[in-house]
Amino acid sequence: MADYQTVRAGVSGVRTAEIDAGLRAHMNKVYGTMSVGMLITFAAAWALSGLAVTTEPTQYQIGQGEYLTGLGYALYASPLKWVVMFAPLVFVFGFSAMINRMSAATAQVVFYAFALTMGVSISSIFLVFTGYSIAQVFLITSIAFAGLSLWGYTTKKDISGWGSFLIMGVIGLIVAMIVNIFLQSPMVMYAISMIGVLIFAGLTAYDTQNIKNTYIAHAAHGDQEWLGKAAIMGALNLYLDFINMFMFLLQLLGSRE
Repeated sequence: MADYQTVRAGVSGVRTAEIDAGLRAHMNKVYGTMSVGMLITFAAAWALSGLAVTTEPTQYQIGQGEYLTGLGYALYASPLKWVVMFAPLVFVFGFSAMINRMSAATAQVVFYAFALTMGVSISSIFLVFTGYSIAQVFLITSIAFAGLSLWGYTTKKDISGWGSFLIMGVIGLIVAMIVNIFLQSPMVMYAISMIGVLIFAGLTAYDTQNIKNTYIAHAAHGDQEWLGKAAIMGALNLYLDFINMFMFLLQLLGSRE
């Protein structure tokens, strides 16, 4: 009996070690995919903002000696701006609905395409805010995100109950932001930004724990294709948490041109 117990404990220990190693690899893939997506987004936003502004006089002046190019006018001043603004939202809902029909490789390519679309959508930040304040807020967001994600990964507290509350908060934020497009109220925007930071801070911890728990629950099945797609979805969730927290903090802390 003692020998059996020893063997069983040894097998259990080996299995636990395999899951731990697999979890580390899974989380590395999640963070790695997310980081590449972030790089694509900000590179696209920076490059596009450079193409949107000229010193040559045009019909649309945005600052002292600065004018929008034809591309800039189409993106930021014509009705096309609404398409650019809401395209990422449509993209992410479509991606979430169709990912089960994709291979893991296809899902990764689509995620990077989404990151590029998001870069186009937020490119106007380089026209509105100073480069220094964008870099400063990005650093603040990175530190906050790292701390929140680490806490979500290591905490023994079950925070799965936060999910429904936080998702309802996101829906409320979207509605409030749409309404404020017409109201143009600075106070409402300030309140939205404050609440938005808190909601996506909570989602960062929640999503990190959920990614970890999802892997542990399914690791025994050994379905690498499913786990690959789960890593892409995890990267998408954390990417959205970071981008939204960054955008709301930029509204609060950013210095405008």
